[in-house]
Amino acid sequence: MENKKPITFIFWVIAIILGVTLYKQFDFQNLKFEKPALAVLYIIVFVFSVIVLIKNSKKRTEK
Repeated sequence: MENKKPITFIFWVIAIILGVTLYKQFDFQNLKFEKPALAVLYIIVFVFSVIVLIKNSKKRTEK
Protein backbone atom coordinates (compact mmCIF):
# COMPACT_ATOMS: atom_id res chain seq x y z
CA MET A 1 0.00 0.00 0.00
CA GLU A 2 2.87 2.36 0.74
CA ASN A 3 4.36 2.05 -2.77
CA LYS A 4 1.21 3.23 -4.56
CA LYS A 5 1.23 6.74 -3.07
CA PRO A 6 4.32 7.98 -4.98
CA ILE A 7 3.04 6.40 -8.21
CA THR A 8 -0.31 8.14 -7.79
CA PHE A 9 1.42 11.46 -7.15
CA ILE A 10 3.55 11.06 -10.28
CA PHE A 11 0.51 10.39 -12.44
CA TRP A 12 -1.30 13.42 -10.94
CA VAL A 13 1.67 15.62 -11.84
CA ILE A 14 1.80 14.18 -15.38
CA ALA A 15 -1.94 14.71 -15.87
CA ILE A 16 -1.85 18.31 -14.64
CA ILE A 17 1.19 19.28 -16.70
CA LEU A 18 -0.12 17.70 -19.89
CA GLY A 19 -3.60 19.11 -19.39
CA VAL A 20 -2.25 22.63 -19.06
CA THR A 21 0.08 22.13 -22.03
CA LEU A 22 -2.74 20.87 -24.24
CA TYR A 23 -4.91 23.80 -23.22
CA LYS A 24 -2.16 26.30 -24.04
CA GLN A 25 -1.37 24.74 -27.43
CA PHE A 26 -4.98 24.65 -28.60
CA ASP A 27 -6.06 27.50 -30.86
CA PHE A 28 -9.71 28.18 -30.03
CA GLN A 29 -10.31 30.45 -33.02
CA ASN A 30 -9.31 27.83 -35.60
CA LEU A 31 -10.04 24.79 -33.41
CA LYS A 32 -6.62 23.30 -34.13
CA PHE A 33 -3.45 22.51 -32.23
CA GLU A 34 -0.25 24.39 -32.98
CA LYS A 35 1.72 21.14 -33.26
CA PRO A 36 -0.74 18.32 -34.07
CA ALA A 37 1.75 15.43 -33.92
CA LEU A 38 2.98 16.46 -30.50
CA ALA A 39 -0.58 17.05 -29.32
CA VAL A 40 -1.53 13.46 -30.23
CA LEU A 41 1.32 12.16 -28.09
CA TYR A 42 0.31 14.44 -25.22
CA ILE A 43 -3.32 13.29 -25.45
CA ILE A 44 -2.32 9.61 -25.40
CA VAL A 45 -0.16 10.03 -22.30
CA PHE A 46 -2.76 12.27 -20.64
CA VAL A 47 -5.55 9.73 -21.18
CA PHE A 48 -3.31 6.89 -19.95
CA SER A 49 -2.45 8.77 -16.75
CA VAL A 50 -6.11 9.60 -16.09
CA ILE A 51 -7.08 5.94 -16.61
CA VAL A 52 -4.41 4.83 -14.14
CA LEU A 53 -5.64 7.38 -11.60
CA ILE A 54 -9.25 6.23 -11.99
CA LYS A 55 -8.35 2.56 -11.66
CA ASN A 56 -6.24 3.31 -8.60
CA SER A 57 -9.04 5.26 -6.94
CA LYS A 58 -11.53 2.44 -7.62
CA LYS A 59 -9.18 -0.08 -6.00
CA ARG A 60 -8.93 2.08 -2.89
CA THR A 61 -12.69 2.43 -2.53
CA GLU A 62 -13.24 -1.33 -2.89
CA LYS A 63 -10.87 -2.12 0.00
